[in-house]
Amino acid sequence: MAVRDRWGQWLLEGRFAGQDRTATLQYLGGIRDTVLDNASLSDGEALLDVGCGDGLIGFGALDRDASQVVFSDISQDLLDVCESAASDLGVLDRCRFALASADDLGPISDQSVDVVTTRSVLIYVKDKERAFQEFYRVLRPHGRVSLFEPINRFGRPKSPGSLRGHDLPGLEAIVARVRAVFERDNDSMVDFDERDLVDLAERAGFTDIRLQLLVEVRDQKPQSWDSYLRTVPNPRVPSLGEAIQQALAPEERDELTARLRPLVEQGQGRTRSALAYLSATKPGPRQSPHH
Repeated sequence: MAVRDRWGQWLLEGRFAGQDRTATLQYLGGIRDTVLDNASLSDGEALLDVGCGDGLIGFGALDRDASQVVFSDISQDLLDVCESAASDLGVLDRCRFALASADDLGPISDQSVDVVTTRSVLIYVKDKERAFQEFYRVLRPHGRVSLFEPINRFGRPKSPGSLRGHDLPGLEAIVARVRAVFERDNDSMVDFDERDLVDLAERAGFTDIRLQLLVEVRDQKPQSWDSYLRTVPNPRVPSLGEAIQQALAPEERDELTARLRPLVEQGQGRTRSALAYLSATKPGPRQSPHH
């Protein structure tokens, strides 16, 4: 099947541009396992994976004997990929597919699932409060929500001449135009931090809220210039190479390349990242998993 929308294109191919595919999948597998561990999923329970993508968490839940998994996404292409995979795996009878956004889960009935999961979804949602209200609505009493979100605010550049962890003094004007390409219409990615996630969960009515924050500040490894230019951090933005082409005149591109390329190839940059896992429970008596 030809994947046409930007979400499918990035998730199935674009995120691997310039990356080690095997290492990326292993990393994502660790996130899946932590999200499901935090959800305390029991045999026979129903799980809703919001922003399911290509089914990483949903199929993991089926492997843990969930009675039913609802795959929900705003991309019909990705839902089709999940449905095809479910058919190939012989688990289609335990799956549902819903075209819906995190802040409007209209196709999902009230109190119809035991667990709600997300992975890197709220960063794309402007109305995060509404999303938490929807998670609460669709959960049965004592249902759990288990989320993973990058805290992109933590990694924002500390100086005007910083580009992806590399300091380029004297090129502040050039760097600002390149950064503007990535920041355009992407406020939802940096308009919250881990404390906001806790507050949003509490305001929605959740209790037993737990948050784990993982922070890394580390030196970057040397990498090829071509791979660096092709890396696409998320489906809403272009690659760095494309951003440079859009934002800069030819002579400015040459100037930026002359300064940045040696730093990339020698591994002289620094990466700052923060990742949050949140789990919480909807109050009420625990129900039998066989509803």
